[in-house]
Amino acid sequence: MKCPHCTVEFHDTPAHIYVGKDADGEWGIVKRTCPACHKIMLNLQNGATALIVSGPGRTFKGIQPPITSDRLVRPKGSTRPPCPTEVPKEYADAYLEGCLVLSDSAKAAAALGRRCLQNLLRNTVQVKPGDLYDEIQQVLDSGKLPSGLYNSIDAIRNIGNFAAHPMKSKQTGLILDVEPEPQDPTAFRQSHDTA
Repeated sequence: MKCPHCTVEFHDTPAHIYVGKDADGEWGIVKRTCPACHKIMLNLQNGATALIVSGPGRTFKGIQPPITSDRLVRPKGSTRPPCPTEVPKEYADAYLEGCLVLSDSAKAAAALGRRCLQNLLRNTVQVKPGDLYDEIQQVLDSGKLPSGLYNSIDAIRNIGNFAAHPMKSKQTGLILDVEPEPQDPTAFRQSHDTA
């Protein structure tokens, strides 16, 4: 796994701590410690049943399927790497805020990312204000982007599918349904081509 504190990859040996049972099922904490930065990560898990092992601290082997929720509670945020120091503070702060809310609300994180992108295009690139799809298209049409950056921003425009849903591209702060990052990009494209 990747440490959400320092982003170093490591093989984890989690400790499971039983918390208790309520109307939503069994609750437990999964504790990991990064061998690189020595910081603790905590996940709160909820499931229908738990294998309890007797002993000090009431440790258990883990929530057994079905796990209904597994949320990183420490550190708050995600395993996203920090912004490079060259990124202006206003954009780095927006990115950090998006990372902090991602585990609580993917919709809110997407709205923050969308607003950040639109502010970047308007303030730095000086695009003519419009909907986000058109603003991205202006940047692509300018021919001033390096190929890697061109491909990335074009992917944002296509994955966002702003053209197919014009109402969604009009308001920067609009909260929209979002989906987790697909494991197979072709599967994502195929599922949205039929929508």
